[in-house]
Amino acid sequence: MSMFWRMQHCRGFCFAVSRIKYFLSVRGFYGPVMSCYSSTSSEQNSKNRDICTSIMKHLLTKIKATGPITVAEYMREVLTNPVMGYYVGKNMLGTEGDFVTSPEISQVFGELVGVWCISEWMSAGKPKDFQIVELGPGRGSLMSDVLRVFSQLNSILTKSQISVHLVEVSPKLAEIQAENLTVEKTGRILDENAYKQGFTQTGLSICWYRSLQDVPRGCAFYLANEFFDALPIHKFQKTEQGWREILVDVNPQLSNELRFVLAPFATLSSETLIKTGEERMHVEVSPDAGLIIETVTDRISSHGGALLVADYGHDGIKGDTFRGFRGHKLHDVLKEPGTADLTADVDFSYLQSVTAGKVKCLGPITQQEFLRNMCIDVRLQVLLNNANNPSTYQQLINAYDMLMNPEKMGERFKFFAMVPHSRLVAPEKNHKKLKPMSPPVAGFSVIEMGR
Repeated sequence: MSMFWRMQHCRGFCFAVSRIKYFLSVRGFYGPVMSCYSSTSSEQNSKNRDICTSIMKHLLTKIKATGPITVAEYMREVLTNPVMGYYVGKNMLGTEGDFVTSPEISQVFGELVGVWCISEWMSAGKPKDFQIVELGPGRGSLMSDVLRVFSQLNSILTKSQISVHLVEVSPKLAEIQAENLTVEKTGRILDENAYKQGFTQTGLSICWYRSLQDVPRGCAFYLANEFFDALPIHKFQKTEQGWREILVDVNPQLSNELRFVLAPFATLSSETLIKTGEERMHVEVSPDAGLIIETVTDRISSHGGALLVADYGHDGIKGDTFRGFRGHKLHDVLKEPGTADLTADVDFSYLQSVTAGKVKCLGPITQQEFLRNMCIDVRLQVLLNNANNPSTYQQLINAYDMLMNPEKMGERFKFFAMVPHSRLVAPEKNHKKLKPMSPPVAGFSVIEMGR
């Protein structure tokens, strides 16, 4: 069985693709899947109450002193306050946390993302030096799976100088990532802008940063899994008087609680962030996401590489999506701040508009479509054929169902990519020596399996 794209390839590219096909057909890369959710311990509940009390007191004092705050400011305080923020000292991932991400459900997800990275690296001309940059790496599960793929396909990458760069604001999560990804910490300075450094099991340098701006420039492949949905948003509502921003204020009836209010007048954000002709009644915009996309756009267009985003999202059609999650259940966003994750669907149409046409955008497409295009069904069948007990077999089925079922994650999550325009240049017409046609971007075009 051989894998090929419909488009013409050079001999070297075909060889590399055959190596990726081999990876998809070998056994032993997918670990057991945790499919049950357990409640938090009494000790964790006690910590949650302490955090809630501290952040709530801080927010109430701030609002009473300066007036209502934007939803963006509320999210920033609740999630990333350096002392009390939700992401600062809490392990929120996994069955005992508040939510589970795709890489935590099955290694299938991360390994196919790793295959995507190598496919795009090959299509970019196999640059010798390149970076893998992940935004918000969680526990490091996705990066661990990606690096395993790199190790298995080392014959393709043998002459490459690869470095790993993680953008993480949570000290707690950074420690967990280091435990999962590094075999040694180094006293040698790899990057002065990094706050943590080390080496992976295969000897790759790995550095941690608090901001994308601190990551060195160069050819890079950027990954963002459930990252943009947690960035602060501004919320707006259309009224008879025009667009008004939704703010967070103290409830006058219950002085120890918060409520949403409409700004009485237009704010700077409502005058600058709403696009002309907007027809929705509610709009959410994340300027923080826009700034990151601007940075990545500039870097990809100047130095090469690509961006792959997997997240809750829509293409400019939804309005009110702001919500909280605690213990894997929906949670009131204004109740007990600091004890629940806050999130809003990513507006991919906004992200695309920020690029101003400087790069080629693909998607959004559903997670189901992307993973199927990456041959998840082929990989699953191989694993099922090699499952050595009924429990492993059922775990594989359950994980696949969670990732692909339209009623679960299959359609709720979307994939979006950015590549340089040069990546998809068509061959020149009327040229004596035709250049080979660029292969399609993996995951966003169907990969055929033939004999």
